[in-house]
Amino acid sequence: MSATNEPRGPLVELQALGFDAGAHLLVKHALADVAVGECVSVQGLAPGWHAQLAAWCKAQGHELQTPEGWWQAAQLQVRRGVVQVGRWRGAAQTGRSDAAQPDAVADRAEPVWGLAARGAAVEQGAPAFNFRLSEKAEFWSDSAGDLYAQAVAAQWSADVDIDWDDAPEPPAPIEDAIVQIMTYMVENENAALVVPARFLGELHPHYREMQAALAIQIADEARHIDVFTRRIRRHGREPALSTAGGQASLMSLLDEKDYSVAGFLLSVLGEGTFVNLLQFLQTDAPDPLTRQICRLAARDEARHVALGMSHLLHRLKLEPTFRHRLAQAVEARHDALAGTAGLNEEVFDALILVAAGELTPEAVARGAARVQQLMQDMADGRYAKLVRLGFEKGHAQELASLHTRNFM
Repeated sequence: MSATNEPRGPLVELQALGFDAGAHLLVKHALADVAVGECVSVQGLAPGWHAQLAAWCKAQGHELQTPEGWWQAAQLQVRRGVVQVGRWRGAAQTGRSDAAQPDAVADRAEPVWGLAARGAAVEQGAPAFNFRLSEKAEFWSDSAGDLYAQAVAAQWSADVDIDWDDAPEPPAPIEDAIVQIMTYMVENENAALVVPARFLGELHPHYREMQAALAIQIADEARHIDVFTRRIRRHGREPALSTAGGQASLMSLLDEKDYSVAGFLLSVLGEGTFVNLLQFLQTDAPDPLTRQICRLAARDEARHVALGMSHLLHRLKLEPTFRHRLAQAVEARHDALAGTAGLNEEVFDALILVAAGELTPEAVARGAARVQQLMQDMADGRYAKLVRLGFEKGHAQELASLHTRNFM
């Protein structure tokens, strides 16, 4: 403790501001502008400000120079200490993914980074968070940020962007067919919501671009479920049939624990096929309302497929042998579902009726041909994606044919 009270360094005028009302902020910011070991002078008028300053300095690791009679002095000197500096220096080294690159994305997120913003200084002693998905290669997509931005710009409202009044009721058999298809689509979208939602809760927040992309994908699926359900009830109907085989097919997606494999089965193969289905309905549905809904939903689903493809291309570039794991997943899922009925027969018949538009031999023949073309388009789409992921053409053809008959 110094025996002198000569003014040194910048002067901090507290006036009548007490430390219980924020005076420490003025002292704190003044000290930040001087080097460790240098001083600032402080003076104030509030009752007890000397003692309050002394207590604050002790708590923060700064030295208050206290000459004789210091509790009555007009000014006091505070020497900037090293305790606070050391405390945060260590935290910055621990809490930043790469100090040389602002906002850099680490290959591995440390548990002690927890819920902190990427690049933040995390105070030592913070709890460790056990996010299962903390290795970048396991889930990352270089396109996640761009796809999220696209999704934000393309968000649509069920009440604003869909004309629910542009809905002439088709003949009863055709309306029943639409209701059956929409019922089937709701259960598939339930799976498409639950699978990314489960992984989202396991993803380290350091990877905020992926976090945001998955979150908006989940919001998309929730909106699809809403509009499909509203379409079901538009003309007084209730949901139709859900089969055991369809549920078993979707359950196999929920059972998959690996993010890459689940995304491959759901987003690339399943939702890729689902895009074909939505485009089919956008073209062939007999009423404007159904066509509107399917056009908007198809646009969302195409982004979901793009996110899944982007991730897999990233992982396979780092780990080419992972293709074997993807192929095994397709084969194992096919074998596990071999005893199920596959696509709901009522859904298949409903697709023919929707494409036909009426119950006449000529129309049904036309509808059946359109559905056969749909099936071929789905298989071709799966094949093209598999080839893009680096599968040899013959193997890609085989895997495309093994995809579940339930489409998703």
